[in-house]
Amino acid sequence: MRNLAEKWPAAPDFATATLSKGSVSVRTLGGLNQLLVSGDLAAWSKASGLAGEGVGAGAIANGNKYMVRIARDRVLAVGGQPFPIVAGWHAAGFAVTVMDAGLHVFEIEGPGLDRLIARGTALDPGAASRSASILFAGAGVLFYRFGDSDRARLHVDRGLAPYLWEWFEQAQVL
Repeated sequence: MRNLAEKWPAAPDFATATLSKGSVSVRTLGGLNQLLVSGDLAAWSKASGLAGEGVGAGAIANGNKYMVRIARDRVLAVGGQPFPIVAGWHAAGFAVTVMDAGLHVFEIEGPGLDRLIARGTALDPGAASRSASILFAGAGVLFYRFGDSDRARLHVDRGLAPYLWEWFEQAQVL
């Protein structure tokens, strides 16, 4: 039987791999705690202590714990430390799913970030939307800026991370 894996490029070692071309660098950001929260977001905010609606595409997130808006009744809570909320259904009206192993996070940084965004999506790089869920390079991702306008984070299904990495390698704007 043919080994079909031979025709695909090997996945990089994301723990150490970095790309730096021109005015943009890309790296994997590990160690983040990610919780998918669905349902009554006001009840979630009360239970978790995280206030607000969460950032959308192009908006700037800050801090050690923040929320990324996915839909009217869904957010991704992201933090450097574990959240004090257990996974599962909560009687207050929301459900929590741990996404740490399911979503790969890329951090993209540099003054050429807007050109890369324009290359990967139809989203206006200077605009913000209520939802962070966008199509980037043909893959569904959560996109937002972090800390300042020259740094962004993309959360993508872990199985699509090697594809997106290859796209970054081939992008002419890096």
